[in-house]
Amino acid sequence: MAETSTSTSTSTGSSTTSGGSPISNLAPDHLFSILLLLPVDSIVSFSMTCKKFRTLACSDALWESICRRDWGPTTVDALKSSQYREGEFPWMKIYNHVLHLESVVCHNLSEMGGDEMLLPSPRASHSLNFVSDCLVLFGGGCEGGRHLDDTWVAYIGKDFRRRLKWQRVNSGSPSGRFGHTCVVVGDFLVLFGGINDHGNRQNDTWVGQVAGHETLGITLLWRLLDVGSIVPPARGAHSACCINDRKMVVHGGIGLYGVRLGDTWVLELSENFCLGRWYEVVTQPSPAARSGHSLTCVGGSRAVLFGGRGMGYDVLNDVWLLDLAEGNGTWVQLFYELRDIPEGVCLPRVGHSANLVLGGHLLIHGGEDSERHRKNDFWVLDIKAIPSIRFQPIEAKSWKRLNSKGYKPNGRSFHRTCADHSGRYLYVYGGMVDGLIQPAESSGLRFDGELFLAELMLHF
Repeated sequence: MAETSTSTSTSTGSSTTSGGSPISNLAPDHLFSILLLLPVDSIVSFSMTCKKFRTLACSDALWESICRRDWGPTTVDALKSSQYREGEFPWMKIYNHVLHLESVVCHNLSEMGGDEMLLPSPRASHSLNFVSDCLVLFGGGCEGGRHLDDTWVAYIGKDFRRRLKWQRVNSGSPSGRFGHTCVVVGDFLVLFGGINDHGNRQNDTWVGQVAGHETLGITLLWRLLDVGSIVPPARGAHSACCINDRKMVVHGGIGLYGVRLGDTWVLELSENFCLGRWYEVVTQPSPAARSGHSLTCVGGSRAVLFGGRGMGYDVLNDVWLLDLAEGNGTWVQLFYELRDIPEGVCLPRVGHSANLVLGGHLLIHGGEDSERHRKNDFWVLDIKAIPSIRFQPIEAKSWKRLNSKGYKPNGRSFHRTCADHSGRYLYVYGGMVDGLIQPAESSGLRFDGELFLAELMLHF
């Protein structure tokens, strides 16, 4: 018996030693699934343990899956289909370039149009959206304080630097206005509010849908949405975004008699986009009343608000996070030290643009400061730096100013921007340009009709 016991013990010990760590006995597909549950830093550490694990942890299949996990499948599929992804560039390197984003390169698309092309007139405070592979531009304000009521569409497809052919469409458009908001919800556009050239504020809600083909022509049908009797107060110069791929959120703006607003409203849409229901989000604390600010969905039920002009005509630099995941929603202010912003650049601004772009970065462009100096800079706020524990300050390093290469656009404010499905290409149109503008001097205003593309540099 003693001899048998000794033999069994020796055999077991020998088996454990030869097998090494239990994790090395897992099938590669099981390890693959486990790695997708880990943060990137842990995956990199895992790759350093041995040659076998490095092969798996650095595989292109794993890193494409990580990109899908962190950026979403729509972004990755759009990147794969882009004409400007040269060859089979490794996904691990793509992820690293995006993580350490440093630069954008600008392309002037207006110069590619030619004098014979039919183009939208210069404007500001309009709307610009990317939907159904098209750019859609509506309304805005122009010289003399007049509103515009035109809708323009340009097909983009997969060639993001292509020569654009603008087409004006007549399809029962909303009445002329500027300072409205228009967001993409699925394959639809949802437009709310705005101001006409008589100073009247609007609170109507419209739905638009693009149809057609590059060679067969493009159509866009607008229709007034039935939202019942409960609607937000009329306003313009507010901000809005789409959350949860189904709801529109509206905040602030300028209401009747020029009073700035600080309320938050949510529009829930029916499955067929024939009906909508507005309700107000009432919670404390909440952002102060303002106009000309930005509100950007950063994933799921969360949106980030930045900047704008407050009650005392002061230009703001605060950051707020709205989370509608639970109950009636919650606003949380996110703090950062302004003195830690690199290069001492003035970050407060109004009339800027803010878009969620590739890699979970919030890209902020242009706007004007309290002295009406217009900017042409690009900043990113790293959304991953926004804390999951509320009231924890944002790290100063989460703000970064990007280098701008290629075409040098004028500083501008109250322009409009939209990103393609990959989040790598940002279209910028119009706005007000030229340095120092005094509010009382209308002659100082110049409306711009330029379209340019800001491309995130990934060094492919």
